[in-house]
Amino acid sequence: MKNLDHESPKKRVSMHRKFTRRDLVKWGIVGGGTAMFGLRPAWVRASRSGSLSMAPATTPFLMELLPGRGLPPVSQPVTPFPTMEDPGDCINEDHSQAFHVSGPREVPPNTEFHLVQVAPVNHLFHPALPANVLWGYGGQVPGPTFVARSGTPQLVRFVNQLPEDDAVGIGLPTLAVHRHGGHQAPQDDGYPLDTFCPGQSRDYYYPNSPAAGLLQNEHSTTWYHDHAIDVTAQNVYRGLAGCYLNFNPLDTGSELDPAPALGLPSGEFDVPLVLQDRLFDANGFLYYDSFDHNGFLGNKFLVNGLIQPFLRVARRKYRFRILNGSNARFYNLVLSNGWPFTVIGTDSNLLERPIAVSSFPIGPGERVEVIVDFRGTILGQKIQLVNRLEQTDGRKPGDLVSPGVPLMEFQVNRDAPDFSRVPDILMPITEGPRELLSQVKIQRTFKFGRSNGAWVINGELFDENRIQADPRRGTSEIWHFESGGGWTHPVHLHNFEMFILGRDGARPPLLERGRKDIINVGGPYPNASVLIKFDYDFSEQPGRYAFHCHTTEHEDMSMMGQFEVL
Repeated sequence: MKNLDHESPKKRVSMHRKFTRRDLVKWGIVGGGTAMFGLRPAWVRASRSGSLSMAPATTPFLMELLPGRGLPPVSQPVTPFPTMEDPGDCINEDHSQAFHVSGPREVPPNTEFHLVQVAPVNHLFHPALPANVLWGYGGQVPGPTFVARSGTPQLVRFVNQLPEDDAVGIGLPTLAVHRHGGHQAPQDDGYPLDTFCPGQSRDYYYPNSPAAGLLQNEHSTTWYHDHAIDVTAQNVYRGLAGCYLNFNPLDTGSELDPAPALGLPSGEFDVPLVLQDRLFDANGFLYYDSFDHNGFLGNKFLVNGLIQPFLRVARRKYRFRILNGSNARFYNLVLSNGWPFTVIGTDSNLLERPIAVSSFPIGPGERVEVIVDFRGTILGQKIQLVNRLEQTDGRKPGDLVSPGVPLMEFQVNRDAPDFSRVPDILMPITEGPRELLSQVKIQRTFKFGRSNGAWVINGELFDENRIQADPRRGTSEIWHFESGGGWTHPVHLHNFEMFILGRDGARPPLLERGRKDIINVGGPYPNASVLIKFDYDFSEQPGRYAFHCHTTEHEDMSMMGQFEVL
């Protein structure tokens, strides 16, 4: 046996890491394996011996979403610092398939620099619960909100200040930061094996320019979260997520700008809302079973890290960027007074036209941007955002129920000027399926299923040495996704977006006709076809990216593949 005292700090972390779901799959001991090895799953430590039979009661609408508490601050640029070499990685010790930067990064002179410490934080979910020790970007949950403007690159240094030994037992302090929905080079995408350890840092460069230079590809709402191999679910559950908002020549971020600017609600009236569920034991401590790989569900609902909070609103229009940051839960959202939402965007992009709906579904990792107009309310009125989708199985959602569970409350308390508008045309699509279908020469099929207790794609576990597709730069392909067993998988494609062509031969619903980076596959419509243009060219070198199920327990249990753009 090696003498660990003579190993590098990187290898000490790797060799002492907790056993994961995928380790058990490799050993063929998914059923009963922990007892054989005398291991304790994370929940034994995390639950503090509290029973799960009943979590403490938490009165809804006690905690207000305020700046710094539920409304994270915007990350501010810092003085430019020397860029650094890639620190290596914590898990893939032979470096066989990880991405590495050969030296300091060269960035354009107009690049903004940001510095984010990743550290433990005492977090209060609700006054009825004790503070829980979470992990936060910038020492907070959710992490700071990044605001990007098209044409202004950003370089973000994440500093890993997490402890190597953690008493709570949820998560692993090896990190990989993925900007979900963003366009970035492979080494900056948060590839799951590009990890960095406690005491290390990693620089991520985000160009903030649209794919192929097309205005239709300008982003709106993306987000960032941990993506470390095998422990994405635990690390995100522990708190490692935040919002990344993007503005462009049309969506300028100011409702005062004249046309052709869109004039959407801005400033304090442009509010990100991160939906999550978490499981608490009878003592009020966060609970997680690291060997429940069906998809982990909670018994409390959070918005921006607080249990069923409230937000004071003025009688005017608001823009809400709603992110489903849950591990496995699907939602169907309505307003308690029956008012409609005006949907203006899905996932990373604005729609071509706004769509009025009375409710909408949102799966793990998806974003839906809506306008809610409070001008017809009376002072003192209270309106709840309600989830009507029942779910008791992490593998799939259930049925719609009534009245549902309120997630948060809007409390109308004032008047405010409203210079915002919602134009009939938002982000025109100039290159869509009609223009791209004639260029398609290759079609591929990916089947998302179950095998030997693990989640697989085309019958295979994730293998960092296997490339499952090799599209050419600038070409378009059709990918067919299939899901069996009645299970639903939110399939996420890194770096590139898709147009949904249809589900089981039927045209996609209205909210699925914009550019998407996630598609929910399964349930009553187990087959879907999407059109992808591989249109982002970062260099002359091939680029490798991941695609996977965004039910994070499925992802950690090997439901992930890779494609390389040649």
